[in-house]
Order: sequence, then structure tokens, then C-alpha cells
Amino acid sequence: MLQRLRRLLFGAPRDIQDPTIFHRVSLAAFLAWVGLGADGLSSSAYGPDESFKVLGDAHYLAVALALATAFTVFVISYAYSRIIEHFPFGGGGYIVASKLLGPKFGVVSGSALLVDYVLTVSTSIAAGADATFSVLPPEWHKYKLLVEFSVIGLLTALNLRGVKESVTVLAPIFLLFLGTHVILIGGVFFTRVNELPEIAHEVSSGFKSGIASIGLAGVFALFLRAYSMGAGTYTGIEAVSNGLQIMREPKVETAKRTMIYMAVSLSLTAGGITLGYLLVHANPVAGQTMNAVLVDRFADNFSLVGLPIGRWFIVLTLAAETALLFVAAQTGFIDGPRVMANMATDSWLPHQFAHLSDRLTMKDGVLLISGASALTLLYTGGVTSTLVLMYSINVFLTFSLSESSMVRYWIRERKKYPDWYRHITIHVIGLVLCVSILTVNLYEKFSEGGWLTLTVTAALIAVCFSVRRHYSIVRAQLTRLDDVLEALPKSTRVPPPLSPSAPTAVLLVGDYSGLGVHSLLTIQRLFPDYFKNYIFVSIGVIDSATFKGIEAVEEVRQNTEKSLNEYVRTAHGLGLAADYRMKVGTDAVAGAEEVCVAIAKLFPRSIFFAGKLIFQRERWMQRLLHNETAYKLQRSLQFAGLNAMVLPVRVMENQSAAA
Repeated sequence: MLQRLRRLLFGAPRDIQDPTIFHRVSLAAFLAWVGLGADGLSSSAYGPDESFKVLGDAHYLAVALALATAFTVFVISYAYSRIIEHFPFGGGGYIVASKLLGPKFGVVSGSALLVDYVLTVSTSIAAGADATFSVLPPEWHKYKLLVEFSVIGLLTALNLRGVKESVTVLAPIFLLFLGTHVILIGGVFFTRVNELPEIAHEVSSGFKSGIASIGLAGVFALFLRAYSMGAGTYTGIEAVSNGLQIMREPKVETAKRTMIYMAVSLSLTAGGITLGYLLVHANPVAGQTMNAVLVDRFADNFSLVGLPIGRWFIVLTLAAETALLFVAAQTGFIDGPRVMANMATDSWLPHQFAHLSDRLTMKDGVLLISGASALTLLYTGGVTSTLVLMYSINVFLTFSLSESSMVRYWIRERKKYPDWYRHITIHVIGLVLCVSILTVNLYEKFSEGGWLTLTVTAALIAVCFSVRRHYSIVRAQLTRLDDVLEALPKSTRVPPPLSPSAPTAVLLVGDYSGLGVHSLLTIQRLFPDYFKNYIFVSIGVIDSATFKGIEAVEEVRQNTEKSLNEYVRTAHGLGLAADYRMKVGTDAVAGAEEVCVAIAKLFPRSIFFAGKLIFQRERWMQRLLHNETAYKLQRSLQFAGLNAMVLPVRVMENQSAAA
């Protein structure tokens, strides 16, 4: 029953060997725009709102604010399009900073991105709930947090099923938002076209009055503050470069087309909404978002043959905005686990975050993003303004590091490219804009909640360095076991044949190394002259780092087979009868269990061995950083009626020895 329910909710396992699997799980430009662009487009629900409120009575600055917003969107989008060209395998800000500035800058960018994606989910869902409860009675507001948790649960289930499946389900919401907001923005301009000369005069006279009262510097300072407070508008632009791996071939062209869709839709929507506030003379209303005020001023009095068409449009538009904000959280669920996987591959995070589920999703990353987002909503009470304060700082920290990386790259490579100054220009402009916004945000928002974002990010960076140090120590100690490879005897004699009825040792191994050979010698020491056959088993695990195409899967298969052949040759050199078995998949335990059961049918007197790292002082951190594959496999094989043993490999973290 539970198995059937799981299959109903999350779907059947995917076949990694299917040559069409990469095409079927990848996203075309439109679906990528839905899945990754929704975050950017939805920020028009709270970015312009925040910046326009800062203007106070200085609404005359709204025109300049709209133009600056559109300009910034295009600059950052174009800069990231160039990054996509240079890093066609994705990874975004983390990979860019790691490769061009160094691993330490990379982990800062990656940690900022992870916190950013948690806040993407929290902010989008909180803003969506705000839009929903703007049209509901005040006594219903006590259920707001419960609704937000429910949405997180729904999105988690969708993403565990698969990225493409979740995006396809959410695409109609995206289209509904586009349709209603095209009508809203176009309708506001069309219905007030006769007022444009009067509004232009108000803007001109307001600007002159502002200069007269607070001076040009004061007007510019007010504009800069409003511009920076709307930094949430630009969140999500980097998502395409982070999620390049899920794009359909040709990936770079698909990603650049997606970036164009995102830039045009976001700049027109955010700029149009900002100007719409000015045209309808919108002012903040308690309990309502600025967008709710805008759509209410536009459509409240519309009717057709006695039907309240305007009221229906208001409800539909706010519902579409709400739903899109929920869809925007999808970006955090897509790109957050992908950043974790990249960092896990580089040993900054537990390696398990790079693993794929049988649905080819990064399950552990999805669950962590979900849990962290729920805790963030609980801590902040789902207050959107607080979340936006926390949100935009890390966005521009990552932007600034990415632009710095590209500026450094073009300066370093200027001798190779005579036209380097043309390429560097966009990154210099982007760097100036991003650093300016980051500086103002830090100054304005540090005491209001920005300090918490920086504290959490710094704590995550410290955890990453601790994880990396642990893996480095363990790797260095295990590498010392490779010394045994030099002492192995070389034999050219014909190896003895396998005897199916004789005692057989089945040893699970990974890449060819001293660790695997150490396990082989341990078996011989524990059971001298008992086993007549030795069979090596290895599972070629496809994780996020190797899930790039059918060629990558074939490469994993070839590397796995090569390592197994080395083990067989080593056993033959020791005068042992040996062979190997293998399988390629996403789950080491399930794959190994399948292979071992098949071996037991051919060699009924088999005993199965798997190695397990044993630390001098076992802590929860070690259990998290090193999976329990050996114990899980032992339990599975013993339940199947087979004999299985775990071989301990001792590791002393504080000493320079492993035994």
C-alpha cells in the first residue's frame, strides 16, 4: 500500500540507461522561462511596491525609477548571458567565483546563493499569501501561516516527482499572470492617455520643487534609496545560469533565449507597474499591497450589462499574482538543490546532496530547502517586508562576486583578445550597479534584519569549511593505503578458473585504490585459504555531476569497468580466481542488492563484504558526512537470506594514520 501510494505521488523510477531520458527531463526555453523566470517576474509583486513606498510624496521620481529598473534588468541579464557562454555546464555564481576568483570566494558565493534560495521560497510564498489575504476578511488572516506551510508541502511533493513535471503543472498559472498583467498595464496607460500631459507637468514641477526644497543631492539620495530598496525586483535573474544543466540541447542557446524572455517580461512588468502607480495616483492602503491598490483603481468601476466585470478582474488578477508568487518558489526548489550538489561535489557539503533519486531529482536538497523555508516563515511570522529585507542582500552579494569574476577574467585575458575592452564593459557596468545596490542595502537594512542574513550566511560558510576539512583529512589518510599497491606481486601465470560450488568472497568496491585492495587482503587474513573465488562488485553511481548526457553515463560505465578489471588483475597476481560484476544506476544500495542476489544464485556459498569507515570518536557529523551504505546493504542482503559482513576501516581524524 505504501509503495503504491509513493508511486502515485512521486511516479515510477526512471531508467538512467534510456537514451531519450535526457531529452524527456530537460526544459525547452518556454518551460525554463516558467520554472526559472517565474522568480524574476513575480518579484514585480513586491519589488516596485517597496521602492515606490520609499518615495513618499515624491512620486515624480517614479518615471526615473521605472527607467532605472528596466536598465538594471537588461544589464544584469546581458552580463549573465555572457557568463552562460563561458560556463556552458551551469553552476552560476558558485562556479564562476570558484573558477575565476578561487575556491574560497566560490564557497562565499555558493553559501549566499543557498540562503538566497531558501529566502526565495519563503518570500515568494509569503508575498503570495499577502496577495490572497488582501481580498479576504481580516478574521481569516490567522490562517495565513497554515496556508504557507501547505504550499511548501505541495511544491515539495511536485519537485520530488520531477522538475519538468512540476513546471508543466504550473505553466497555466504563469500564462494567466502574463495575460492579466498585460491587460492591467496596457489598460492603465490606455484609460489615462488623456491625462499624460497633466502628469508630465506634475512630474516636472515636482522635480523642480524637490530640488528647491532638498537640493539636487537630496533628490538623488532619495532616488538612490528607493532604487536600492527595490532590489528585490532583480532577484532570480541568475537562476538561468545556475540551472543550465536542465536546459534542452543546445543548452547555451536555450539558456540565452530563456534569459531574453525573462529580461523583457520582467523589465516591462516591473517598469510598467511602477509607472502605473504614478498614473493612478496610488498610495499605500493598510492591509493591501500596492499592486492590489493599482488593480483596484484601474478596474473597480468596470461593469458590463450589469455584471461586475471589474470586480471579477480584480479577483482574477490578484489570484494570478498570488499563484505566480507560489510558482516563483519553484526556482528555489530547482536551483537550490543544484547549488548544493555542485558544492557537495567539491566537498563543501555532505556528498549525499549530489545524489539523485530514482526520479532523477536531488531529493535531499529539495527536502532541506523545504524544511529551511518553513522554519524561516515560522521565525518571521511570514511577514513579507521582513523577508524582502533579508532577501536582497545575498542576491547582490552573489551578483557582485560574479561580475568581479568576469572583470578579472577579461583583464587577465586581455592579451589573447584584442577587443577585450568591449567584453569587459558590460561587466564593469554591472559590477558598479550591483556593488552600489549592495552597499546601500547593507547600510539601510543591516539593523532591520540584514544582520541576520549575514550571520546565517557566515555560519553556513563556517560549516562548509569544517566539512571540507573533514573530507580532506579522511581523503589524505585513505590515500596512504595506496602504498600497498606498490608492494603487490606481479604475476603472468594463468589464473585459476572459478568454481561455482566453492566458497566465494564477494567484495563491494569503488574506484581502484589502496582501500579496496586493503579490504581484499583483510578477507584473506581473516579467512586464510578458505575462499576459492573472489568476485568484485561495483555500482557506477550517476549523480548530479555526471548527469549531463548519455555520453556521461557511458563514461561512468567505462570507468567502473576499468576499475573492476584492475581489481581482477590484482587478484590474479595473488594467484586467486577472480571475476567482477557491475551495474550503473542512481542508488548504490539498490543496485548492489540486485547484483548480489544474482551472484548468490550462481555461487550459492557466497559471503558478501563491504567496507565501512570507523572513526575513533563517532559523532553525528561523521554519520552525516559518510553514508551508511555498508550497513544498509548488510541489512538488505541478510533479509534476503544471504550472509553479509562489514569490514571496518579505522580512521583517526586527529592523527596521521589509518588502519
